[in-house]
Amino acid sequence: MASKRRLSVTEALKMLQNIDEADSGGDGESDDDSWAVDSSAESDSESEAEDVQPPPKRSVSGANIRPTDNAQDAQPSSSVQRLSGGSASGDSVQAASQPPATTRERSHPPLPSIDAQHERERGKDGTIWTLVNGEERGRRQSQNVLTEAEGPTTYARRCVQDPLTSFMCLMDADTLEHIRACTVSEAHRVLGNTSWQMEVDELLAFIALVYVRGAKGGRTLELSSFWSADWGLPYFKETMARNRFQAIMRFLRLDQKETRNARLESNKFALASEVWESFVSNCILCYKPGPDITIDEQLLPTKARCPFTQYMANKPDKFGVKFWVAADVNTKYMLNAAPYLGKDVTRTPGQRLGDSVVLKLAEPFTGKGRNITTNNFFTSLDLARALQEQKTSLVGTMNKKRRELPPSVQEKRPLFSSKVLKSAHATLTIYQGKAKTNVSILSTVHSSAGTLSGPKAKPEPVVYYNRTKVGVDVLDQMLRMYSVKAATRRWPVAVFYNILDMAAVNAWILYKKCMGSKISRRDFIFELANALRANHMSAKERPAVPVPVSVAFEQGADLERRRQCQVRKNCSKNRSKDACVRCRKVVCGQCAGGVSVICVTCKAL
Repeated sequence: MASKRRLSVTEALKMLQNIDEADSGGDGESDDDSWAVDSSAESDSESEAEDVQPPPKRSVSGANIRPTDNAQDAQPSSSVQRLSGGSASGDSVQAASQPPATTRERSHPPLPSIDAQHERERGKDGTIWTLVNGEERGRRQSQNVLTEAEGPTTYARRCVQDPLTSFMCLMDADTLEHIRACTVSEAHRVLGNTSWQMEVDELLAFIALVYVRGAKGGRTLELSSFWSADWGLPYFKETMARNRFQAIMRFLRLDQKETRNARLESNKFALASEVWESFVSNCILCYKPGPDITIDEQLLPTKARCPFTQYMANKPDKFGVKFWVAADVNTKYMLNAAPYLGKDVTRTPGQRLGDSVVLKLAEPFTGKGRNITTNNFFTSLDLARALQEQKTSLVGTMNKKRRELPPSVQEKRPLFSSKVLKSAHATLTIYQGKAKTNVSILSTVHSSAGTLSGPKAKPEPVVYYNRTKVGVDVLDQMLRMYSVKAATRRWPVAVFYNILDMAAVNAWILYKKCMGSKISRRDFIFELANALRANHMSAKERPAVPVPVSVAFEQGADLERRRQCQVRKNCSKNRSKDACVRCRKVVCGQCAGGVSVICVTCKAL
C-alpha cells in the first residue's frame, strides 16, 4: 500500500474550496470562507484554537451565514480529514477548522451584529429602547431652534433709565401702595386709632435701609447697633429714626386681615400671594430668556410657624419654605417661581408632581425653541413628550427607578464608557463616570452621544447638562451673598425678604442689559438705596408751613374721640382731642406749646 502524504494547509484549502463550489447547489453547507488561516497558524495547538469563538455574522444577499461552531460548519473540517487519509495527528487541519480570531480579521472582517435581543430593551412599563450605534446626523428638530431674541423686552427698555426705574419695573407702584395700605391698616387695628400713618416714600426709605443692611453684611447684627452713636452708620440715622424703623417692621403686612380667613380657605399662601404674584408677573413681563432655562427648587430658610414648612437634609439650611424656580442659564435672571404648598388639587389626576411643576413654570416661554434642564426629580419620558408638543426640548438626569427606563441602567460598565438608547425622539445616554456609579441623561436635543470630550470621554449630553444645570443654584448663591434676610417669626416677612433679594438681582440684570453698564451688584444696591430714599429725604428737609390758629383748631380739635398724647414730654399718657398743627400728633394740654396747640418739640424748632 502506497504511503500516505500529509497535505499542507494551502493544498487543503484549495481542495475544500473546490468541494464547496461543487456542493453549493443543494447540500446545505455554508459558503463562509472567513475561517481560513495562513501557514503561520500551523504551530498552534488544538486547545488554543478551540478557545477562540468566531463572532456572529450578518446575513448578506439572502445567504444564511452562521457561526463556525454550528454543526453544518463542521463538515468542511471532516472533508479535510477524509482527504488526508483519516490521520488524527494532523494539527494543521485542526487549526484550519477553528482558526484564531486575529487571523480571521486579516482575511474578512465580520459584519456588525443586528441581533434584536441585544439591540432592543424594554422598560417595566413596556417602553421600547433601541441601541444607537455611531452618530446620527440630520436636520435639527423644530424644538431645538430658538425663534425669539433674548434680553429685556421693549417695555423694559423703554422704562429702565437708572437703578430706581429698573427696580420699579418689578415692584410697581400698585404693589407698593398695597403694602403701604396693609401696613397702615394693621397699625390702626393694633393701636386702636388712626393716628399712625405712612407714605409710599417712607416705605421706600425703609426698603433702602433693609438693602444697605444686607449689602453691609449686617443681617445677623443687632438692629440697634446700626443707630449706635459710636459704631453705627450715619446713613441709618440720616434716613430714619430707629423707633420708626422698628414700628414699620412691627406693622409690616402684605394682606388685609379683614378678608384673610375667606382667602385662606382656597389659598394657603394668601398672606403673601398678591404681592408675590404681582412681582412674578412683572419679572415675566420684563425679560425674554435665552435658549436654556433651568428649573430647580429653592429653600427659603425660616423656622417661622408655617403650615407648609419643609425639611430638606441636603440643603445648607434644613428648614424653610420651598419654592420652584425657573432661571435663565446665561444671566441667572429669575424668570418664574411658585411656592410649594403641599398637595395641589388643581393638578391633573395621574400626573406626576415634577411634570406639573415644569409645565406650569415653563408655560410663558414654550413654543420658541428653548430647552429646559431639570434634575432627576422632574425628568421623565412623559414630560419630554409633553414639552415636545410645545416645541420645547428637555435635558435632565433620570432616577434609575423610573419604570420607563431599560434594565441596562442598572448594569456596571467599563469606566468612562457610554451607551446610547433611543425611544421615539428621546435619547437616553448612560455614562459610567465613576467606578461604581453611572448617570442616565434623557435628552430631546441630542440624537446620539456625539463627540467625546476630555480624558474622561464625556458624551455631548453629559457636557450639555453640566453646562445648563447651574441656573438656579448660581442664582441662589447670588441671593445669599447680599441677602436682606433677618430673623423673624412671621413667614410673610420672610417671603417679603426673598422678594426683595430676587428684585435686586433682576433689577441689576435689567439695568446692565438696558444701559450697557458693567456695575457690580454691590455698587448697584448702594445706588438703588440712595434713589429709594431720595424723596423721603427731600420731604424731611422741607420747612414746615405755618398754619393759622383758627385752622389749627379746625384740624386738631375736632377729633372724633380722645386719644393718648403722642408727645409725652410733660405728661404720662394723658388723653386729648387736640393735635399739633405742624406734626399732626395728638397732644395734651401739658405738652402743648401755646394756644395754637403746638407741641413743645415743634415750638423749640
